Amino acid sequence: MNTRENGSGEEPVIRDNRKIDPETGEVRETAKEQADQPAPAADLASIELATQLAERTADLQRLQAEYSNYRKRVERDRTVVKEQAVAGVLAELLPVLDDIGRARDHGELTGGFAKVSESLEAATGKLGLSAFGTKGEPFDPTVHEALMHSYSPDVAEPTCVEILQSGYRIGERVLRPARVAVAEPEEPASNDN
Repeated sequence: MNTRENGSGEEPVIRDNRKIDPETGEVRETAKEQADQPAPAADLASIELATQLAERTADLQRLQAEYSNYRKRVERDRTVVKEQAVAGVLAELLPVLDDIGRARDHGELTGGFAKVSESLEAATGKLGLSAFGTKGEPFDPTVHEALMHSYSPDVAEPTCVEILQSGYRIGERVLRPARVAVAEPEEPASNDN
């Protein structure tokens, strides 16, 4: 129904809320005034909520990173404690393994005792224990302990000429260095004129 038909005589009101005047392309005064005016309370509340959301999100991300780091650290510590426990037990068994080796060298390792020694050596091998130190290998102070020293014309560099006690390691970790006798090349004769 038209407003003229009901007799009120009022025309519909059309408001142009565009911030830029379509004819001139310039910013209208009302848009400039609105930009200069403080934001209404509803806008401030939404800005505050957005700020709180950003803070809570950052807190959550930080907590998640801390928890992830905690899990990694616990797993790493668990592995280290396990390795230390195995190394401690195996270190206590080294004298027994030395006795078994001496018995084998003297031909006393027979019968049921031979089976027990094989089982013990197999079990320590499964745990990662390996013996090292062989006659004729170059002397390495990081894995060998020199108990005796001599000179020999048969060697070109410091060499392990006798293994007095085998060394043991777990992976790359040395539990006990090999105790060896070392020979070096003969000293050059000094010329006393």
